[in-house]
Amino acid sequence: MARSAKLTHLAKTGDARMVDVSGKAVTARVAVAEGRVVMAAETLDLVLAGNAKKGDVLGAARIAGIMAGKRTHELIPLCHPLPVSKIAVEIEPDRKLPGLIVRATTHVTGQTGVEMEALTAVAVACLTIYDMVKAVERGMRIEGIRLIEKSGGKSGRYRAKDS
Repeated sequence: MARSAKLTHLAKTGDARMVDVSGKAVTARVAVAEGRVVMAAETLDLVLAGNAKKGDVLGAARIAGIMAGKRTHELIPLCHPLPVSKIAVEIEPDRKLPGLIVRATTHVTGQTGVEMEALTAVAVACLTIYDMVKAVERGMRIEGIRLIEKSGGKSGRYRAKDS
């Protein structure tokens, strides 16, 4: 697949601009992103048992991720406001990390993709997990936030090589 060498959010003068998508076809578009929150095994046990002082860590993180995905255009300059039809945030424990794998899936039927919405949902869900258990462990790490796959639009399908 050929990639464009030019940055679409820069005008010829170098000024930042919002890309005009009015000429693009309306298609079904999907994006999946993921990230990890790495923590001590004891912290993971606390989260999974539902014993965090601030309450339901996983439930709060899912809601925060969904809300953030819906508001991506307010958070990231030059993102288009999209009529997102689905944002799902899944959080799975991984004892090997140890920690939590956060994955967001976003859908839209529109003229531009929903990659930024999926990435924003993951980032905010991870930050919410950190916030809710930081009193127990400040050394947690948020890492590996990336696009796993996307489909739809002129550029077609993308899937990360190691996913």
